[in-house]
Amino acid sequence: MPDDDAAARDAAEEASAFSHPPVTPDATAPYGDHPDQVIDFYAPRGAVTASATAPLVVVLHGGAWRAPYDRHHITPFADFLARHGFAVANVEYRRGSSLPAQTGPTGTPSPVAGRWPETFDDIAAALDALPDLAREALPQADSRRTVLTGHSAGGHLALWAAARHVLPPDTPWRSPRPAPLRGVVALAPIADFAVAEKLDVCGGATPQLLGGPDKFADRRPYADPALLLPTGIATTLVQGRSDIVVPQAVAEAYADAAAKAGEVVGLTLLEEVGHFPLIDPAADACAVVVEEIAQLAW
Repeated sequence: MPDDDAAARDAAEEASAFSHPPVTPDATAPYGDHPDQVIDFYAPRGAVTASATAPLVVVLHGGAWRAPYDRHHITPFADFLARHGFAVANVEYRRGSSLPAQTGPTGTPSPVAGRWPETFDDIAAALDALPDLAREALPQADSRRTVLTGHSAGGHLALWAAARHVLPPDTPWRSPRPAPLRGVVALAPIADFAVAEKLDVCGGATPQLLGGPDKFADRRPYADPALLLPTGIATTLVQGRSDIVVPQAVAEAYADAAAKAGEVVGLTLLEEVGHFPLIDPAADACAVVVEEIAQLAW
C-alpha cells in the first residue's frame, strides 16, 4: 500500500489533471454503429497554416478500461497537442464488461474493466478506419507521419495496436504487415500483464479485461504487449518514478521483455512525477511527453 504522502500527492496530481474543462473537437466521425465507436479530431493550431500538413497523433485514453472513464477527460491533453502543431485523433472505444460488478474495499460494487472482445475489436477497427476518416475530417493531418500515444490502459492499447502484425495467426485482429507508424509513445502503460496482475494494478483490472481470472492465461497471448515482441516499430515509454497507480516496475518489465526479444525500447523516467501529470497540460511532465512525440513525428 502507498504511504499517506504518496497517496496525497497522487490525489493532488489527479485533481489537477481533471480540473481542466473538456475541449470540444473540431470534428467527430464514427468508425462503427455503436455510440462509443467515434473519433474526435483536433486541427493543429499555431504555426501550421491551412495549406500545410501536420503529423497525426492518435490518442487512446486510459481509465483502466472501465466504462465511467471516457475520452472527455483527455481532451485537454489532445488540445495541448494541437496547440503544439499536431493534428490529433482522440479515439473512443467500448469499455466496461459483461462480468458482474466487483465489490470494492468499501463494500460497494465497482465497475469492471474492459469488454472482451469488444474493446480490442474497437481499437483494431478505429486504427484501420483512421486514415480515411482523417482525410475527410482533418485535411491538415498527414497520416504518413502518425504517432500513436496512450495513457495508462490507453498506453496498453497503443502498444497492442502497434503489435497487431505479431498477434497469433488465429485472431481476427492480426494485420498482415506492421502498421504505418512513425512510432509509439506509451504513457505509464499497463504494458506487462503478468507484473500488473501481481501488483494488482487498478484493482485487478488486467484479469478483468480478459474476462476474469479463469480466462487470463488463455487470452494473455492475444492481449499482453510484453508477449508481442519484437514489433519493429520505434517505441518509447514515459513513466513517472512516483507513480503509485501503474508502478515503474510495469514499464521496466516491458522494456526488459523487448530487450530479450532483440528490440530497443526507450524508457524515459521522470523524477517526482506520478501517474496523472503525463496528461496534465499544467504539468512540466506533459511538455516532456510532447517532446518525445515530436522526436518521432517530425
